[in-house]
Amino acid sequence: MAHLYGMTPADLAAHLLERGVAASEAEARRYLGHVVARGEHGEMSRPPSKRFLAGVEAHVSRDPLEIVERVTDPSDGFVKYLFRSPDGALSEAVRIPLEKPGCFTVCLSSQVGCAMQCVFCATGRLGLTRHLEPWEMVGAFLAVRAEAPGRVTGAVFMGQGEPLHNYDAVIQAAKVLSHPCGGRVRQEAIRISTVGLVPQIRRFAREGHRYRLVISLSSALAERRRRLLPVAGRFPLEEVADAIREYAAVAQGRVTVAWVLMGGENHDAEEARALAALLEGVPVRINLIDVNDAREDGFRPPSDDERDAFVDALQILRAPIVRRYSGGKARHAACGMLAGARDAAC
Repeated sequence: MAHLYGMTPADLAAHLLERGVAASEAEARRYLGHVVARGEHGEMSRPPSKRFLAGVEAHVSRDPLEIVERVTDPSDGFVKYLFRSPDGALSEAVRIPLEKPGCFTVCLSSQVGCAMQCVFCATGRLGLTRHLEPWEMVGAFLAVRAEAPGRVTGAVFMGQGEPLHNYDAVIQAAKVLSHPCGGRVRQEAIRISTVGLVPQIRRFAREGHRYRLVISLSSALAERRRRLLPVAGRFPLEEVADAIREYAAVAQGRVTVAWVLMGGENHDAEEARALAALLEGVPVRINLIDVNDAREDGFRPPSDDERDAFVDALQILRAPIVRRYSGGKARHAACGMLAGARDAAC
């Protein structure tokens, strides 16, 4: 059965009409505005017809995701949620406090597990179980928003999974999240990450979405990147760079390039020179993220000296360089640590 959380007003009206229920988009807007956008708070000023409500009851699911667990990292206020879907699949989301007091963003998963097998990522080591449906992503956002002690102003598809591997569902979820009758998040405040799936980056550029792409490179040296991100064996760096150029031509502002820094691995001057040559002429912003790897024999974060030397080398790009804080480490809620399991510290 179709789920309410995965629908825009146009989708809901069309779904009911296909099942013989006379429904207008105006009724669907009022209904979704009350149930989804406002979380059923307050009275609905102009309720839909009884016919419309009976049609929703008969043909649309409204079951929420089950919250299995929520854990807070006391050091920084990040909150990790573990959800269970009706088929028993487990997925995670993280409530992230922003610098502006009282404002939050939600890090959403797009898959149960991940097929990309990035060697530094706990989710990648799980393998892929299945894609998440749009309603599951939106449902996670709504559950987190309902408990937030302030405003949720953004959403990032950077949790479990490769979002562009589940392209259609992620874009549909983003449409619902950015709709005035849905999550009410500005399109520009929705970020979708990818490790470099070239056909999907090109499709995203062609479709002209205002959501922001974040392209994770982590190495501009072909052999090293293939070792760290096995998907690079399917999409050579030159093809990724060409796709980034296509996206840059239609994007508003700089293209964000994410770089997971691993001590002793990918922070030398050769990387900086290779990156400058690869993306010559592309307006970029570099997001540096220290690796998070809980394994005893795993990758280590860079030392301060290693990170500082890389930042100096990156000046050749003449681009903004941001060190992105990745919180929630104490509860395995940080980037690269989501593994769809109960928190061992609880």
